[in-house]
Amino acid sequence: MKRLSILFTFFLCLGMSAQVKVEIFESFKLQERRDVKYYFPEDYDEAKKYPLILVLDGEYLFDQVVANTKFYSRFHGMPQSIVVGIEQSQNQIRLDDCAFEPDSGLPTEKAKKFFEFLGMEIIPYLDLNFNTAPFKMVVGYDITANFMNYWLFKEHSLFNAYINISPDLAPEMETRVPARLGSFDKQIFYQLILEGEKNKNTSRILAMDKAIKAIDKETLHYNFYQYDGADHISVATYGIGKAFDNIFAMFKPISPKEYKTQLLTSDEPVFDYLATKYKNIEDLFGFKKDVNLNDLMAVYAGIRKKEDYDSLKPLSELCKKEYPETMLGFYFEGEYFEQMGEPKKALRTFEKAFGMAEIDFLTKEMALEKIDALKADFGY
Repeated sequence: MKRLSILFTFFLCLGMSAQVKVEIFESFKLQERRDVKYYFPEDYDEAKKYPLILVLDGEYLFDQVVANTKFYSRFHGMPQSIVVGIEQSQNQIRLDDCAFEPDSGLPTEKAKKFFEFLGMEIIPYLDLNFNTAPFKMVVGYDITANFMNYWLFKEHSLFNAYINISPDLAPEMETRVPARLGSFDKQIFYQLILEGEKNKNTSRILAMDKAIKAIDKETLHYNFYQYDGADHISVATYGIGKAFDNIFAMFKPISPKEYKTQLLTSDEPVFDYLATKYKNIEDLFGFKKDVNLNDLMAVYAGIRKKEDYDSLKPLSELCKKEYPETMLGFYFEGEYFEQMGEPKKALRTFEKAFGMAEIDFLTKEMALEKIDALKADFGY
């Protein structure tokens, strides 16, 4: 294992631009060697933490998951992530990896070893050698989608998010999964994707969907999509992007819809809405997200709309910290003093803003207009 780690780190340093590496992982649990694919962000940074996405059926799903990960992280829909693909197609080994007993519906002895291989070897190896965040996701299809549900049977779920594509359900899974999802107090994202074409599992999957929807728990984030145009094969290409959309909705910048339906309608101070949003992101994903300029401007617009001028002060302090070279923080602080009836402080603060770099819609001309208006109004 140590030799593998050294080799992998060496290849990573030499070929980070390639982004994807395939390595042979020698498993003590399985007593066999397995092909594993790794994707790291192009600008992987030792100082940052990255959510981990485990992809079963790696030959089929890995590239799709990586493509969605790159697209969504590029356009701020999700954090940059590490993706790990477990290859299982050779000699149909997936059937042994994920087999279950026909009577009990529990994993076979070989499947238990595969379960331990993933949870006790692959993930700890990555946690030890790379900057993985606490947030972990698993993706599977058909029999591997059913298999991922066994992590729900543990007292503490290893994964925070499950993308379950047309699962080939083991006995009683349509009742066991809802029961387990309803038992967790931690945040769990569960995405269930089904094709429109009926198969032997359709009625049971729909029963499972109905049971999950009946769970009333704030910590459970559940979405179900049935794609009428898909069959059991093509459904594997459907829904992954939509699942990402749901799971990482909190991580996205404040949208016009969120601004209108949540920020403006919230009873809490406008700045507190922003602080709560970023605190929830940190609690869920396990790392601090840099404050997005779009979010700062949305909060500023909300402050003006709701006339919550007290929120300008903490907003200005945050802007000074996040965008220290720009006029953002001092301009907002100047407005705060202006609204609080302290023209001398407002004037001095706008003068500081005037000497700093412009950003977004804020220009030196705007700061100068504020300065001139204050001098005219108060005879300075």
